[in-house]
Amino acid sequence: MNPLLAIKDLSVEFKTEAGTIPAVKKISLAVNKGEIVAIVGESGSGKSVTALSILQLLPSPPAQYSSGSIIFSPNNESSINLLNADPENIRNIRGKQISIIFQEPMTSLNPVFTCGHQVAESIMLHEQCNKHEARQRAVALFEKVKLPSPSSIYNRYPHQLSGGQKQRVMIAMAMSCNPSLLICDEPTTALDVTVQKTILQLIKELQQETGMGVLFITHDLGLVREIADRCIVMLKGEIVEQEYTSQLFKEPKHPYTKGLLACRPVLHKKGERLPTVSDFLMGSGKRAGPNVEKSEYQSKRQEVNSSLTQEGKILEVRDLSVWFPTKKNFFGRTEDYVKAVDAVNFDVYKGETLGLVGESGCGKTTLGRTLLRLIEPTSGTIQFAGIDLLKLDQRSLRRLRKDMQIVFQDPYSSLNPRIKIGEAVGEPLKVHELQNSRSKRQQNVIDLLEKVDLQPGHYNRYPHEFSGGQRQRIVIARALSLNPSFIICDESVSALDVSVQAQVLNLINDLKTEFGFTIIFISHDLGVVHYLSDRIMVMNKGKIEEIGDADQVYYHPSSDYTKKLINSIPGKS
Repeated sequence: MNPLLAIKDLSVEFKTEAGTIPAVKKISLAVNKGEIVAIVGESGSGKSVTALSILQLLPSPPAQYSSGSIIFSPNNESSINLLNADPENIRNIRGKQISIIFQEPMTSLNPVFTCGHQVAESIMLHEQCNKHEARQRAVALFEKVKLPSPSSIYNRYPHQLSGGQKQRVMIAMAMSCNPSLLICDEPTTALDVTVQKTILQLIKELQQETGMGVLFITHDLGLVREIADRCIVMLKGEIVEQEYTSQLFKEPKHPYTKGLLACRPVLHKKGERLPTVSDFLMGSGKRAGPNVEKSEYQSKRQEVNSSLTQEGKILEVRDLSVWFPTKKNFFGRTEDYVKAVDAVNFDVYKGETLGLVGESGCGKTTLGRTLLRLIEPTSGTIQFAGIDLLKLDQRSLRRLRKDMQIVFQDPYSSLNPRIKIGEAVGEPLKVHELQNSRSKRQQNVIDLLEKVDLQPGHYNRYPHEFSGGQRQRIVIARALSLNPSFIICDESVSALDVSVQAQVLNLINDLKTEFGFTIIFISHDLGVVHYLSDRIMVMNKGKIEEIGDADQVYYHPSSDYTKKLINSIPGKS
């Protein structure tokens, strides 16, 4: 019996002005009917290039296939080499026999058409049915993927849905023609852990119900354990290991696989330096065991929290609310609000790392930006180092900003693409007139770049010349340029590969020890927050669910919402 998909000796190259760049090098793999196969690896490993090659979605040129074949066998009687198929055959296969779910649903859905129209259009194109029947089938699919009010969702535009709901629409579209093979290209990377868990369960349920094969692409081995039957590990365009998932987690063979497994924060004690993939590739890495509850954590954490309390408070927040008007009457008077932050109270102590965790839409980013007055609050007070921030005029607030910095989630949008990173890091020094000498400012920037493990030669490069992890280091260096006493990190590692995430978390710990600043670390991943933080504050629907010692909240949560977040962490054990 032929496998559903058989890739043999596939090589993919890209022709550029600088020469030919190999992206995939003679890889071979197979996916059987009713099987979920995961391809895992860091950014640049070639996993997405492999997936896009199956449906001929790579532009050619610059892409070219120097060797290999991709044999698709939807039934025992017929097989087709997708690399040699003509454009019309490929169009008939796309969406009908092979479907794909991309990482970012907002860029995959057309913003000017309703969600229902886009799913119905796919059904009418491939199934030759009328508009009324296509609508009924689309609504039934929305119900199948557990979207709330399917008939209402049909008439909504993509921007009116949450990230998880948009991803469910994409899944409904992918399943609309009962494909034989479903390709999932990082479908949960940008989602909260709770939404991520429900999406994984949904894909697995649909696969078991229809018997289709699934090729699941991810950089997170924790997710692989949740969903895949077999796992393929890729590094620099090559397959370095293939194994059944249970065996791979039990006894990984390749150093790269061992590194991907070991660098997840959820497997390590607080304060323990995270191993990186490079440690294992150089032979110095040590595999981590499961993170079981430690009996000695209580006394140790009590000592740390006691010392922090003695240092005093750097921030006091009382009855802070941020309401956004959503509905106005005929006379322009506001009748309804979204309560993004609703009467929250908490303190932050000097030198501590306070983790702020919650799902998208809970208000954590709004709260973080309000603390720096990037968003003006509706009511409440914010005392920073004894100063009432809400009573400061703009000139006084600007002078104070050198002590209060923020690191945003997306470093690329935080950097001006036209400004070299040396100038970007040194700009705060120039604005606050801390160093008027250009040569001294340049030397200060070079010192900062070296502290975040970048090279002096990077000074004259532009943001697009760096990887995501390197750009995040640049943004951290810029935040540190003014030697602030207080920093907010807003989802600063959420979009990074697990190995790069480990490097950035190690860097934050090292810099915190050297500079002694205070951090509010915002994330939707409680595993990362627990590893990094002294205390954890859990937020839900604009309110604080619970706040306390990191180990206490993580191991003995008092809120049902916190328990749900913890249970959703992939690969926790």
